[in-house]
Amino acid sequence: MSRFKKKGKNLAKDLAMERIQRLFELADAEYSSNSARSDAYVSLARKIGMRYLVRFPRELKVRYCKKCESYLVPGNNCRIRLKGRYMAITCLKCGDVKRYIYHPTMASEPSADEQV
Repeated sequence: MSRFKKKGKNLAKDLAMERIQRLFELADAEYSSNSARSDAYVSLARKIGMRYLVRFPRELKVRYCKKCESYLVPGNNCRIRLKGRYMAITCLKCGDVKRYIYHPTMASEPSADEQV
């Protein structure tokens, strides 16, 4: 019987992750016309994630403010600065700063394939 519960848990987490990604897509589409609705979508996505213990991927984590739960759009309501090894994202609504490790790509150096 425990086998079925594990399948059910994984199924629930997969469905929750799909729903979270869909809510972020809706928030992105809705931001230009109604930013309050996009904030509500993000809040709902966070509640789903907490309910089903789903970790957000990094590309979704950087798109919302954990303090005020607003959907972040660079240039409109957030500021992104690259400081050394870190990317600092400042929410212009509440002033909260999030820092993420930033690995700049070495575009000037040729790759191993190009050297051969």
